[in-house]
Amino acid sequence: MNIAFVNATIRWGGVKTWSLDFAECLAGRGHAVRIYGRQQAFVDAAKRRVGHGEQAEFGADLNPFAIRRFMREFRAHAIDAVIINIGKDLATAGVAAKLLGIPVVQQIGLPDDIPHRLKTEVLHRWINPHFLSSCQFIETGFLRSLPYLNKQRSHVVLTAKKAVDHPVEIHSPRRILATQQLNADKGHEPLLRALAGVSRPFELHIAGTGSIEGHLKELVKSLGIDHCVHWHGFVDDVPALLRSGDIFLLGSYSEGLPNTLQEALAEGLLPVIRDVGGVREVISPPLEPWVLPYGADEHAFRAALEKALALGDEELMALREEARMTRSRYFDLESKATELEDWLANVVVPEKREKHASC
Repeated sequence: MNIAFVNATIRWGGVKTWSLDFAECLAGRGHAVRIYGRQQAFVDAAKRRVGHGEQAEFGADLNPFAIRRFMREFRAHAIDAVIINIGKDLATAGVAAKLLGIPVVQQIGLPDDIPHRLKTEVLHRWINPHFLSSCQFIETGFLRSLPYLNKQRSHVVLTAKKAVDHPVEIHSPRRILATQQLNADKGHEPLLRALAGVSRPFELHIAGTGSIEGHLKELVKSLGIDHCVHWHGFVDDVPALLRSGDIFLLGSYSEGLPNTLQEALAEGLLPVIRDVGGVREVISPPLEPWVLPYGADEHAFRAALEKALALGDEELMALREEARMTRSRYFDLESKATELEDWLANVVVPEKREKHASC
C-alpha cells in the first residue's frame, strides 16, 4: 500500500508519536509511506525514521492552493489511503483525497478533538472518512460528541510500543520521571506540591515544554525542592530518558490514552498515575493500586509517592517488570501494526478500488 500521513499541528503531541511509530513499522513491512507536516521537528523525525518527511503549507481551511498541492502529491505517488488528524487536515488534504477518490482516515486523539460545527459536519458527510481512535474511551466519547457519524466507519487500534529488552536498573535515590507537556491540564502543580512533602529522598526529571513552564520552575523554587528537580526541556528521545528512571508520574486532567504512559510502561517504570481517559485499558491488575482516582489531590499523590519511594529494591523490581510486561499483553507495536495494516488493506483501501471500478 501507498500511505500518506498528514499532520498540520504546530506542537508535538501523542498523535505525532503515534504516526511515526506506526509509519515506521508499516514502512519496515514494505509499504510506501510519505509524511507531510507543518512542524519542523516532526518532519525531521519522519525523515530519520521513515525515509520521507516533507514540510507542507496548509493556509486557511479549504485553501485551493494547499488542496491542489496535496492533489499533485497524492496523484504522483499513487496514494491508496490518507491518514489525517485535525480539522485543518480534513479541510485541505482530506478534500484533495476526496477529489481523487482516495479513502481518508481521521485519527482522533481525544473524545472532544473535533467540535460539532456545521462546516465540519458538511465536510464529514461529503468526504465520508473512516475514524481511527487509539483506545475505546476515545472512540466512545468521540462518537457521542458527533452523533451524525456512522459507528461502522469507526475503528480502534491501541497506541503501541516496541519491545524493550535491556535490563531494568534500580536507582538510589529513586528517580521519578514526568514527560508530559508543561500545560495546566497536565496537572504538574499538585504533583510538585505532593513531592515537596515527601520524607524520602528522590530525583525528579521533567521533560517537555509548555505554557506554564516558567510558573512551574518558580513553584519548584518556592517549594524548596529545586535541588531535586532536573529540567530537560524538549527531548527527542523520550524512551532513552525514561530508561534512566524508576517511577513514572502522571497527573493529567485530560487525556485519551497517554502515549507518555505507554512509553513509561514499555521501559519498565512503576506508574503512579491519575485515572484519566483510557489508562485502565493498558494497566494490569498488579498495577491497579497505583492508579489514583480522577479527583486525587496533592495529599493522595503524596501518600502514593511515599509508598512507592519506600519500596525495597526487590519489590520495586517486581513491579517494574510487571509494568514492562504490560506492553506484550496490551500494546505491542508489531501486533497493533498488524491490526492497522489488516484494517487498511481489507476495509479502507478497497474503497478506492471500488470507486475507480465504478468510473
